[in-house]
Amino acid sequence: MKLHLVGDFLAAAVAVRVFGGDAVAILRRAAAAGVLMGLSELRGRTGHGGEQ
Repeated sequence: MKLHLVGDFLAAAVAVRVFGGDAVAILRRAAAAGVLMGLSELRGRTGHGGEQ
């Protein structure tokens, strides 16, 4: 049973190593999109072309 857990741990470590950079890039893009959506909502509420 311990050997199985070691194998699972190594597989998880390899997956984090391989896909970790991609996950960080995806999170950064999602954060940037959230900021842009927030800014566009704020602009709409200040009366610059949007309804109050």
